[in-house]
Amino acid sequence: MRKFFTSESVTEGHPDKVCDNISDGILDAILASDPQARAAVECAAAFDTLLIMGEVTTTANIDYEAKAREIIKEIGYDFGTFAYDKCKIIVAIHTQSPDIAMGVNASLEKKTEGGDAENQLGAGDQGMMFGYACRETKELMPLTLSLSHRLAKRLTDVRKQGVLTYLRPDGKTQVTVEYVDGVAKRVDTVVVSTQHDEEVSQEQIRADMKKYVIDEIIPENLMDENTKIYVNPTGRFEIGGPEGDSGLTGRKIIVDTYGGRCAHGGGAFSGKDPTKVDRSAAYYCRYIAKNMVAAGLADELEIQVAYAIGVAKPVSVFVDSHGTGKLDDETLAEVVKKEFDLRPYAIIRDLDLRKPVFKKTAAYGHFGYKGFSWEQTDRVDALKKYL
Repeated sequence: MRKFFTSESVTEGHPDKVCDNISDGILDAILASDPQARAAVECAAAFDTLLIMGEVTTTANIDYEAKAREIIKEIGYDFGTFAYDKCKIIVAIHTQSPDIAMGVNASLEKKTEGGDAENQLGAGDQGMMFGYACRETKELMPLTLSLSHRLAKRLTDVRKQGVLTYLRPDGKTQVTVEYVDGVAKRVDTVVVSTQHDEEVSQEQIRADMKKYVIDEIIPENLMDENTKIYVNPTGRFEIGGPEGDSGLTGRKIIVDTYGGRCAHGGGAFSGKDPTKVDRSAAYYCRYIAKNMVAAGLADELEIQVAYAIGVAKPVSVFVDSHGTGKLDDETLAEVVKKEFDLRPYAIIRDLDLRKPVFKKTAAYGHFGYKGFSWEQTDRVDALKKYL
């Protein structure tokens, strides 16, 4: 049976990713000074204006405007209406609602049962979070998304390294893979759209994208004479970033996670401190799924957990191995509940999330990279006993 699946990625200069970078850059600056801070920082960008908004409760003294301009410059916007030294910045930050803080500071279990430190924190919101892993790549991520992210990152690298000096920060990539009986056989379509200056011709852009970006990333054995390549299919892409389209924190959640290969609970990540379970629990679900797949309990695994605001323990745990589990899904869910502590305090402790590690996640995906605590496979030996 033949199937085609597609995932996309965007560069750090995409208007939504500009906002994600600023949100997580501010969060990291806060956590570097105050690891116990509460923050949910969001940004909106359009044309020549950036709005920084949200809730922050901290002892840190952060110059939000200066941090934002630093990040905009780092991304590469030193030209146009959204240039780092020209754009208008509005700051609308307030402290966390005391109604929310009441449930986070002391969970329902702590209030009614007392108990250990793990009962201290309640979930910062209701909602459901998902984690996923599969055997398509060495990092246990979907191939379509892995290739899309690598293309987007390569697009940024050749710009910042000066290989292609006409490139500008905004860009998007997309990869379609043909699967036969569930196995990736070939890349069917590659799309690369990149912002550029006005002097370069479309012919040069196409040739350079093939030579310096696509051929460097897409394995030769996955390309054939029928692979379709589209470069800047509209014909021109001179106006980009917030000048060309508005941007918003948290609007690229499928790019951030698994490229559409599994469900998404709806909560965004960037700008949120780890008491917000729509970030920390999603990271922990990835950690669980990756360890269980690496241990051989399944070849593909999707996990959902759900929380009620102010309650430490999740209200449900769901596992779907898509027919690849060595145990049935109900048993795999019991393994999750037995081996992993899904209370917010335990998640923050086990993944060491009180550190400024989040800006590195703001572009090219939150999963599949070495160096992140949620990508460790340190629970494999403990899980193999269930085989």
